[in-house]
Amino acid sequence: MRVAIKTLGCRQNQSESDALQESLRRDGHTAVGPDEAADLFIINTCAVTQEADADSRQMIRRAIRHNPLARVVVTGCYAQVASGAVAAIPGVDLVAGNGEKAQLPALISGLGDRRPPLIAVGDIQRVSRFTALPPPIGAARSRALLKIQDGCNYRCTFCIVPETRGPSRSQTNDAAMRDLRALVDAGYPEVVLTGTHLGTYGRDLPIGSSIAGLVARMLEVAAPARLRLSSLDPHEVGEDLVALFDRFGNLCRHLHLPLQSGDEAVLKRMRRPHTADDFRRLVERLAEAVPGIAIGTDIIVGFPDEGDAEFENTYRLLDRLPIAYLHVFSYSQRKGTVAASMPNHVPKSVRATRSAAIRALSEAKWQKFRQTQVGQLFTAVVLDRRDARPGRIEALTDNYITVGIQDAEGYIGRTVDLSIEAVTERETVGRLRARCADDFIPTPEGK
Repeated sequence: MRVAIKTLGCRQNQSESDALQESLRRDGHTAVGPDEAADLFIINTCAVTQEADADSRQMIRRAIRHNPLARVVVTGCYAQVASGAVAAIPGVDLVAGNGEKAQLPALISGLGDRRPPLIAVGDIQRVSRFTALPPPIGAARSRALLKIQDGCNYRCTFCIVPETRGPSRSQTNDAAMRDLRALVDAGYPEVVLTGTHLGTYGRDLPIGSSIAGLVARMLEVAAPARLRLSSLDPHEVGEDLVALFDRFGNLCRHLHLPLQSGDEAVLKRMRRPHTADDFRRLVERLAEAVPGIAIGTDIIVGFPDEGDAEFENTYRLLDRLPIAYLHVFSYSQRKGTVAASMPNHVPKSVRATRSAAIRALSEAKWQKFRQTQVGQLFTAVVLDRRDARPGRIEALTDNYITVGIQDAEGYIGRTVDLSIEAVTERETVGRLRARCADDFIPTPEGK
């Protein structure tokens, strides 16, 4: 069958979609794009907000409308928490939970002419072992996504994810190393480690397993390919992990550290496991220890009972720290979370104003960070993304800067050496220095 997959939400969902595609390929199916005619259409949904629920329903209906003869399978977080609502959408053939993703090829094979739709959604809270999916060696990406952890044991008051993903569980060290080798052998120049709560990796494994220990092993095996870490909670970045940046040259100088608020009282109401001061000290430590590191964070504005003073505490903290960029979210009331029933919800107009202020701060910080990199040399992965200007393609540096360069069309999915030449509000412009180690490109005046 011709199989199309559409993914909503987080990078972990993307990694699972890539792995599902690989599973189906091994079963003899052919992958096609989500806009192409398909015999089977899989929607991997998100439920992080009520808006994400609505987006998932819209995508399901769109897939059914555009592929009236195709089998439609819905999986992911929205399928996990709202299986009945999904199954009630006319045209859906199969609803599978997050714990059933590894079984999807078998479930699809057994569909037959079943009506009503098959619902295969188990109790995710009872899942205690990491669900293995094959490494996505055939994914059409310049950088591979490797999931090594799933689930979350924390209970932040704004978050529904523990209900959709279940308890924290880790892939074994040996299995993670095996999958990494497969991706490196397949030629990926960068592997991004993903998970629901990546920093808790190994806590459910035998004593001695940790994210820092696994990353150290992986960096030795991956070289010269590089390794990038997805989000880590601030309190989970210890000195053992910081030391790896100095020890290994193939660990990307980029960390995303979700803060959520810079006010201590708000953090307590959120049940975040760190303080604003913890975050401040970590960011300052990283900026000192790892020159050129790009540090990003997540911020929720307008959390219940966030007043002007609390918001100003967040703004001032972010303003004075060497942060490269901010992902900003206006608080969204999510049914099933503790925060949904908290008093003193912030008016939408106030949330919008605060969001705009933090977004403007993020834009200024991102431009300032990129300007500090002008004139420096980087090894970058060439992406399969064209720049707005003819003949220019994008490449990603280890410290997360997307650079537009000329004459790199033939090097998609490979590394090149480049320098950053100019930065504007909207773009970063680079110059190709070498396409590979033995292909040096001379430039005027030795630049």
